[in-house]
Amino acid sequence: MMLWDQWKKGFDLWEQRTAEMMETVLKSPAVLQPMGNLLSASMKMKANVEKASAEWWGSLGLPSKRDQEKTLHALNQIQSRLIDLEEKLAALKKN
Repeated sequence: MMLWDQWKKGFDLWEQRTAEMMETVLKSPAVLQPMGNLLSASMKMKANVEKASAEWWGSLGLPSKRDQEKTLHALNQIQSRLIDLEEKLAALKKN
């Protein structure tokens, strides 16, 4: 059991020191600035890829993902309204 306790204490100390070091490194502007730039560039690239994809699907005469989502949303709204009307009609029939 002593071996386990020693190992556990060593691991806890290593974990604490590593966490402190990582916190310092990750708060550093030298790390944050390039990571922020990388994130911005990747988001711009993602937007450009999505735009190109939508244009490509549109050139084939097919709906883009955004078009499909709009259609699905409209269908869900219609279904909700239909369910509400059916419930109202059922309530009126009971009276």
